[in-house]
Amino acid sequence: MAGAAHCSLQAKRLLLDPKFEGYKLSLEPLACYQLGLDAAVAEVQLRDDQYTLDHMRAFGMYNYLHLDSWYQDNVYYVDQFGRVMNLSVTLDTALQKPREVFRLPTDLTACDNRLCASMHFSSSTWVTLSDGTGRLYLIKSGKRGSSATEKWEIVFNEELGSPFIVAHSVSFIKSDAHSVAVLLLRVEKDELDTKGSGFHVTLEWVTIAEGKEGDHRYEIIKRRVLQGKSVPHYAAIEPSGDGLMIVSHKPFTFMQSESDKLEENDEAKVSNEKKDPLYYWQQTEDDVTITVHLPQDITRDDIKIHFSPNNICVTLKDQPPLMEGKLYSSVDHESCTWIIREDKSLEISLIKKNEGCRWTELIVGDTRGEFIIDPSQCSEIAESLMHLTSEVMNPNPEKENPPCNAQELEECDAFLEDGASLSRFDGDTLKVTHIINLGSNQYLFSVVVNPKEMPCFCLRHDVDALLWQPHSDQPENMWEHIATFNALGYVQASKQDKKFMACAPDYSYAALCECLRRVFIYRQPTPLATVLYNRKEGRQVGQVAKQLVATLEANDPILGFQATSERLFVLTTKTLFLIKVNSGN
Repeated sequence: MAGAAHCSLQAKRLLLDPKFEGYKLSLEPLACYQLGLDAAVAEVQLRDDQYTLDHMRAFGMYNYLHLDSWYQDNVYYVDQFGRVMNLSVTLDTALQKPREVFRLPTDLTACDNRLCASMHFSSSTWVTLSDGTGRLYLIKSGKRGSSATEKWEIVFNEELGSPFIVAHSVSFIKSDAHSVAVLLLRVEKDELDTKGSGFHVTLEWVTIAEGKEGDHRYEIIKRRVLQGKSVPHYAAIEPSGDGLMIVSHKPFTFMQSESDKLEENDEAKVSNEKKDPLYYWQQTEDDVTITVHLPQDITRDDIKIHFSPNNICVTLKDQPPLMEGKLYSSVDHESCTWIIREDKSLEISLIKKNEGCRWTELIVGDTRGEFIIDPSQCSEIAESLMHLTSEVMNPNPEKENPPCNAQELEECDAFLEDGASLSRFDGDTLKVTHIINLGSNQYLFSVVVNPKEMPCFCLRHDVDALLWQPHSDQPENMWEHIATFNALGYVQASKQDKKFMACAPDYSYAALCECLRRVFIYRQPTPLATVLYNRKEGRQVGQVAKQLVATLEANDPILGFQATSERLFVLTTKTLFLIKVNSGN
């Protein structure tokens, strides 16, 4: 964690509505359709030895309904006979019965310690599937959603140890070979944990690749394991397969193999022998200055320095580069300069593109340099933090508006986990490159807006719920605020029986369901067709946000919940409900 860049989430003011007046309860009827299932959903109840909160979060609150974001209004579930069933909707009034697209080869009931079957749609033609017994399937599906083009074919299946569920997967091309990366989630017994719950959580990052030179067989080329003490709220692999992002209450770390430990020990010995830094650097708000001590025989003609907006390369004579790599932040490369000082040291000046941005490292991942902080900068930092400290307990008791009064907080403003963090892991170094302390920004749910991008995650910010889109290929804007659901953070906190939350990919509404029967829908503000006045303020109201409530005609618990731009899909043990929320364009 020491080398990780500590970042923050920047909300867009234009997407916030400080004058939001709340949701108006609407009594307009919602069209609700229901389909009886030929066989019950393959629900797996928690066993007596799965008694922790992590077991409940990972498996007890599992969403058994899977939305295929690559195709519109296309959902899947697994029934008690091991059949993967599909419902693709084009017209609500002409619904077809769910159809079988695949049957798991194993007898699910034969395994005593199995988990629920799980799946993830890696691309428009690839699916990863687990039967809950510890076996992973990689399936080539063809174009899904149509019986004419959809044909599920197993191209890889292997036993991977204890049972797991598929948390996420991506399909990508690397080194001219097709690869699929999968995240497998397990909650395992921890014999060393005598003071805690006695369990730990593992995320296994498995990469499966196609053989080279005409060999179309798929095999595992890499297995890496992360371990933590809480089930992650969010875990997703970057589209390129180069990194991983996790939102969790407690941190995750990669578990090293014996060979990795030996290599790290060797590197540590070498680094201890070379104690002197290769270079020194310091910074102001506008620039960065690098100092390198040169050997005696080096002249100006022997030095070659290449500047680019995001990289630097320093070479002496015909030797390998002395310094080379990606800079922490962008620079104005045309204004960068270098000189040789009288004491035979090389001084390089980099002009920051983003003035005021403090660099935590010079070259990403390079620990051979030493940062020298200016004494005047120390005093500036101390002065800027002075308002946060005081020598007396209450320096200004007469102040009219105290910054916070805990007595004014309501019960629904409190939640257990206020220490969650968002971490980005690099797939090569297996280290954290970026970390955000989420603090009081409670995690709410995730949603796929664009299947070619990483899933978005929704966090509570004060009373609102803000939707964030990760951009792994944009280091300067890695998490973008793309939508706001007004007051949803406050509203959902009052629903003590809520089980699942979701939102439309076009942000038109958010929804949540309780464990039984009731579904709440929160439409975002839309212009009114008629004139409406606010009597208290004597002004015309231009738009209204509506709350709708649907009550399902079922006594079975809700097992799955998914939202599309037009419909809500709600799965119970024996019935699949469709609620028409928006009319199609």
